[in-house]
Amino acid sequence: MPIALDIASLTASLKNSHSDTLGEAKTLADTLRKRRKRLFELIDFPVVLWSGCAPSRNYPANKLPFRASSHFLYFAGLPLENAAIRMEAGRLELFVDDPNPDDFLWHGKQPTREEIAELIGANTAHPMGELRWRSQGCATIPVQDVMLNHQQSGTLNRWLYSASSLSWIDWDLAYAIVKLRLQHDAGALTELQKAAATTVDAHKSGMAGTRHCKTEAEVRSAMESVITARNMTCAYNSIVTVRGEVLHNDRYHNPLQPGDLLLADVGAETAMGWASDVTRTWPVSGRFSPTQRAIYEVVLAARDACISKIRPDVEYKDIHMLAATTLTQGLLDLGIMKGDVEELVEMDAHTAFFPHGVGHLIGLDVHDMEDLGDLAGYELGRIRSDRPGLKFLRLDRPLQAGMLVSIEPGFYQVPSLLNYPDKREQYQEVVDWDRLAEFSDVRGIRIEDDVLVTESGSEIITADLPSHPDAIEHFMGG
Repeated sequence: MPIALDIASLTASLKNSHSDTLGEAKTLADTLRKRRKRLFELIDFPVVLWSGCAPSRNYPANKLPFRASSHFLYFAGLPLENAAIRMEAGRLELFVDDPNPDDFLWHGKQPTREEIAELIGANTAHPMGELRWRSQGCATIPVQDVMLNHQQSGTLNRWLYSASSLSWIDWDLAYAIVKLRLQHDAGALTELQKAAATTVDAHKSGMAGTRHCKTEAEVRSAMESVITARNMTCAYNSIVTVRGEVLHNDRYHNPLQPGDLLLADVGAETAMGWASDVTRTWPVSGRFSPTQRAIYEVVLAARDACISKIRPDVEYKDIHMLAATTLTQGLLDLGIMKGDVEELVEMDAHTAFFPHGVGHLIGLDVHDMEDLGDLAGYELGRIRSDRPGLKFLRLDRPLQAGMLVSIEPGFYQVPSLLNYPDKREQYQEVVDWDRLAEFSDVRGIRIEDDVLVTESGSEIITADLPSHPDAIEHFMGG
């Protein structure tokens, strides 16, 4: 039962009555009790949630990094491996095996089941073997693991499919959890702000070091080392690339050339599982070319326009459409697009350069609760559009205070969208191809921040990271 060292240290400090740690532990237990209480104001049936297990690669002892189920983490607080919790009427039962002597040999002293139970405010604690006799009639959200899925099905004595294909009381549980997790409590916000602060520092490290780096991989190393040094992990596979037109580029072999733009989409995740998601685009040389700056300012204007409109009850889809309109107007002003801005957006012409949605929920997952399909992202009764300008929209519901969302407009020259004959014909009347060719040094630009919806508006929790082109150039010493 390998458990992260910070849990072992925290538990040891709790036993030794260290005052600061006791305060942290009490806050954690209180937060988890409040979450359970709120859950059982919405449902009236028992619940079992599994944490999951670390998969192996090549041979059993060579484990991949473990990441606990986010639904388990929300109510259990700690990334325990091969554990489960049973909740009913606000009570929590912990199921996890005590460490054995081999664990002590390979992983050092680990906290006992009772110590963990005290830390998370569990009412009782039991070995995993006893879960089967306490799980009948319980709702669950299955962990996304084929082998564990069979174990969960056998324990509950009913077949489970996936978290995005729920039925019976499992769907009712998921809907209740969505209602809770959409609006972050104080405990969650503390963790999210930690992740954001580390992410900002990671980007600053990459930005400051780029002029001394020769490859994308070196910049990635400078950024991820900041995250690792804070005992955090990356919330997703980092994107650090001069090929910014490849939206989810996961290669880092390209050399850095003076005229390149570097797009870095990198986010930290705290030890408790809370994420951040930030993108910046900066010039390798430290100075934007005139064409790069022109496009960058169009994207920045879209980001600023969107954030200025964020407040409770505003439809997120309207924020997305504002990004599309602002980007289109900017490209019209530069002579890249032709026509009327409203007509262009209505015909989805902007998707030639901005094909994705403007953002998503952020929380325990970087795309929070997307394991549930669109249940979290879409207001009940709404379905995804098949319209090109909306089909990739991950969030379509009114904003509420306590939500954390990303705002990430972008401009991309994607060869498959622009260079194939059928696409050229489709956009022939709305794109000035000769004018566009003058911006060949702009492959992709994205600017992304994490924005908290407040009672009266919004707060950019990643605002300490430079985003204006002058500020970026000054920071880089260009």
